[in-house]
Amino acid sequence: MSQLPRPATLLILDGWNLGEPGPTNASYQARTPHLDALLARYPHTLIKTSGLDVGLPPGQMGNSEVGHLNLGAGRIVDQDIARIDKVVAAGALLAQPALAELVATVKAAGSTLHLVGLVSDGGVHSSFEHLEALIREGAAAGLRLRLHALLDGRDTPPRSGAGFVRTVEGCLSAARAKGADCALASVGGRYWGMDRDKRWDRVRRHWEVIVLGEGPSDVDPVAAVESSYARDMTDEFMEPVVIVGTDKKPRGPVAAGDGIFFFNFRADRARQLTRAFTEADFTGFPRARFPRLRFASMTEYDATFALPQAFPPLTLDGLFADVFAAAGLTNLRLAETEKYAHVTFFFNGGNETPYPGEERILVPSPKVATYDLQPEMSLPEVTARYLEAAQAGRFDAHIVNFANCDMVGHSGVLKAAIAAVEAVDLAVGKVVEAALDKQGFLFVTADHGNVEKMWDPETRGPHTAHTTTPVPLILVDPRFGGSLAPGRLADVIPSLLAHAGLSPSPQMTGQDLRRPARV
Repeated sequence: MSQLPRPATLLILDGWNLGEPGPTNASYQARTPHLDALLARYPHTLIKTSGLDVGLPPGQMGNSEVGHLNLGAGRIVDQDIARIDKVVAAGALLAQPALAELVATVKAAGSTLHLVGLVSDGGVHSSFEHLEALIREGAAAGLRLRLHALLDGRDTPPRSGAGFVRTVEGCLSAARAKGADCALASVGGRYWGMDRDKRWDRVRRHWEVIVLGEGPSDVDPVAAVESSYARDMTDEFMEPVVIVGTDKKPRGPVAAGDGIFFFNFRADRARQLTRAFTEADFTGFPRARFPRLRFASMTEYDATFALPQAFPPLTLDGLFADVFAAAGLTNLRLAETEKYAHVTFFFNGGNETPYPGEERILVPSPKVATYDLQPEMSLPEVTARYLEAAQAGRFDAHIVNFANCDMVGHSGVLKAAIAAVEAVDLAVGKVVEAALDKQGFLFVTADHGNVEKMWDPETRGPHTAHTTTPVPLILVDPRFGGSLAPGRLADVIPSLLAHAGLSPSPQMTGQDLRRPARV
């Protein structure tokens, strides 16, 4: 049974925000009686979820990984992109030990270094500046380079990929003009190679294009992307294409002894393709051949991989999980597949192993091509599992993520996004009722916005990326008559702990946003 007199709930409505009223704001267009009632009755404020406030470069939009790291740590956590940016600015990316060793091995063998990753300026999974540095430094080092470009279209406009490919082709052309042997070898959407839900049929398509050089082909990568647009397949969904020379031979299949550097810095959507590249006993799909290769990644994708990383993880302690474990308290982590890693791995500062007193429930996400086809996703079951846990009274705290607003928001389909918001609103009503019935309290917030902007006036097309505007934070507690000050994600857990009568850890620099009622 729980030990705290009043169980706490942190309810993270992933991708939810209010934004400005308008016809393409799904939050505004949706019927949300439960959220409206919370905002009308309980103290609320706005918290920042992007840029320097979450450890990202100025103006950079936040994301779920960054958001949950900041939440669980109770402090601003310098993100990998900021760490890498400093090294890139110094012109020392290839001097990082893991990369230096990979480069030396490939050069000594006279082999090829394959660069694999998301070619995008979205800043969520990768950085275009990092790729430019890899090409620039790799060419200067005399490496034979082949780029395998994954297109974005979720954290960037859906048809921006052709521009990115054109730009990177310019970078490669400039390097070739100086005598470098470098080329773009394949291109395809992230839907395939960056799946994270064990849809191995998707990953197989991309693996075969990258490694075997087998699949649809084109001599011109920009034309290949534009041909995909003509078939109404945007960047994210572009079928992987092998880029061939005028002799119709693939420019860069992977051979034994080659090296692969996966330059994504975000882990979750890089894991499956990494496994297909590196595991001798891989079972996700049959591989026609398994070339022995050297591999390194920008960051750690999974602690169990034991693979070289250019930027190993920083150690974080004094987390929410540490505070609860030290106090002998229990907490539940609950989400469906799409956000399960965020309420566990990322919320725990990059630690995969549960802490003492921590239990986890994973609800499988639906197996649909895109979530606009099922806007409710697995929310009914996630909600049901919360209601069971709250009724049982076993946990001192519940960390819960509702994925819908973010995952459906990424589809760019307004009607589906409205349905997602309404599904979330219904679930919020049930969760709040169950929590208050047990004399508990809730902090309701989001890790970043998304669904409040479904149309991009600049591109005149669907907006599928996150937003940078502050998100609401609501303290749902009939016993609290005070107010909340504005803040940032790092302030949420210190405020929750204080409200539960617990002291934040010394490492938590986030502030208690609660303000007493005026007499």
